[in-house]
Order: sequence, then C-alpha cells, then structure tokens
Amino acid sequence: MNKLHLMIWVCAVGLIAAFAVSRPVPTHEADETAPLDNNALVAVTMPRIEGNAAIGQNIFENICAACHGTQGTGNAEAGPPLIHKIYEPGHHGDESFQRAVAFGVQAHHWRFGNMPPVDGLTRGDVAMVIEYVREIQRANGIY
Repeated sequence: MNKLHLMIWVCAVGLIAAFAVSRPVPTHEADETAPLDNNALVAVTMPRIEGNAAIGQNIFENICAACHGTQGTGNAEAGPPLIHKIYEPGHHGDESFQRAVAFGVQAHHWRFGNMPPVDGLTRGDVAMVIEYVREIQRANGIY
C-alpha cells in the first residue's frame, strides 16, 4: 500500500511540474517594460493597447507626450508623469482630465507651472486618451 501512495504522489508531482512548464503565458505577463527616455520621470510596463485606447495612444503620443512624456512617463523638463498614483481615478477622475484639457489647470502637485488648455481635442478624443492612460495605470498597479 505504501508503494501505491508513493507512486500516486510521484505522478501528481510530475503532472504539476509538466503543467507549470508547459502552460501558456497570459499576455499581461508577457508585456514589456518601456525603456526610459532621457527625460522620463518613471518607468512603466506597457500593456497590450487595443481599440479606443489605441486611438488614444496615437492622440497622446502626438499631442500630450511633449509634456507628459512618451507613454505618460513624464518629462523632467516639461510636465509630470500621468502613470503615477496622484492620477489614479479616485484622486483625479476622468472628468479632471477632460477639464484640464478644456480649461487648463493651475499647478498644484508638481513644479512644472500651469497647464494651458489644449486646443483641437474633442471630449471624445480626450476620452480615448484617458482610456489609454488608464490601461497603462492598471498595468502598473496604480489602481
């Protein structure tokens, strides 16, 4: 009877080991850490960006990245990182991003000066940028 239990135990361990070695890696574990550019303030792990967030990424990289850095990592010479706990939804909700773009915002967390309004973006454009930023925040444990 002891040999039977030993054989069952060895088979179970073997199956567990085989599963651990051969299981597929989920995409969120396969994402890469974005390299820091020279002026970035934080490093981020980039998730897979799809759908409206991908459109938001394009808008962000063309309009917002000059101050907020590529992938929201900040720019030491121009503006804060958006991939930061200060910008979690519980502190800076989506509407605060909408208002910052539409009306500008007084500097209150960082010493980069006031943010001017950003011309040429609709609320829909900003919603897609927010979706992009929130995806990166989630992938980096911001919320």
